[in-house]
Amino acid sequence: MGVEWAELPQEIIESISKRLTIYADYIRFRCVCRTWNSSVPKTPLHLPPQLPILMLSDESFFDLSTNKIHRLNFPLPSGPTRICGSSHGWLVILDETSNLNLLNPVTHATLSLPSLHTFPYLVKKLFAFNKNNLYLIKVVLSSNPSPNDDFAAFAILGLRHLAFCRKGCDSWVLLDANVGDHWTDAVYKNGSFFAMSTSGITAVCDVVEGPRVSYIPPPTSLYYNDVFYAVFSGEEMLLIQRCCTEEYEPRDFEPYPDMSTVKFWIYKMNWNMLKWEEIQTLGEHSLFIGKNYSLSFSAADFAGCCPNCIYFTDDIGGKHDHGIYSLSDESIELLPCDPQNCGFGYPVWVTPNP
Repeated sequence: MGVEWAELPQEIIESISKRLTIYADYIRFRCVCRTWNSSVPKTPLHLPPQLPILMLSDESFFDLSTNKIHRLNFPLPSGPTRICGSSHGWLVILDETSNLNLLNPVTHATLSLPSLHTFPYLVKKLFAFNKNNLYLIKVVLSSNPSPNDDFAAFAILGLRHLAFCRKGCDSWVLLDANVGDHWTDAVYKNGSFFAMSTSGITAVCDVVEGPRVSYIPPPTSLYYNDVFYAVFSGEEMLLIQRCCTEEYEPRDFEPYPDMSTVKFWIYKMNWNMLKWEEIQTLGEHSLFIGKNYSLSFSAADFAGCCPNCIYFTDDIGGKHDHGIYSLSDESIELLPCDPQNCGFGYPVWVTPNP
């Protein structure tokens, strides 16, 4: 006798749904039949952090777990736009009037950040792509802005300037953090943003008690002046050094040279001695870096995710430098999709956040 799946008791349907940990599986579960669809919430509240997907345009993304490109439509502002970051499932979008908005590509929810025009020395519209690529490098968030009324945004400006704002503020606050180097990345932990410079200096920007800025010196064994990223893996803070070669071919629409990643070095912060110590392995973890908020995941928790690897995209020279770097043998494998056909300025990792 066949099973009437639509006639399963409500409590069993709910119990099954709460055991699902992947958002895509939850969506498929709700699509089984009308009864299942109506028996569980449209927005799941029990899901753990999700493995990032690679946004290629406002119509498509690459899913590592299925190794396929899928379609996902979400509303970008009309006119030219540029993605300036991705944090906690939200994209940071700069429009042609120099306004900044947050967009959740899953729920289509939007929030506004202060315009770039709130900076006192910004006296004219800077949306010309070459100028804005140089002016607004990256924006990261302290937390998911949906349930949290007190999130903060942190911006890297003009390569050498840092600023922050809180939800509901009308303007950005510039920080006194010019060390003569370029800032390349930032992450948040316990009330402070940690910004990384090209010389490996870490600026600790306290936005709760301050604002005030202190500094952590770079690792003593640096090999080059390269691009640096920071990521928290649990309570451990990691510094990722990305070594690239340059091939400069001037283009009107790309002010940066083409970059080619050749190696990564990883350092772990020793908080007792306040110094960086080089490590050789990530163990079972994998890192995701690029235009996104840098992330660490346990590969064992996700299908299609390789341990001891760094998944990287091109956030410097365009769309050409992307891949999977293995710390085990120092090899680089191309991502199984083509970010060069990306509809954005850069392909960007996004963690689905329903």
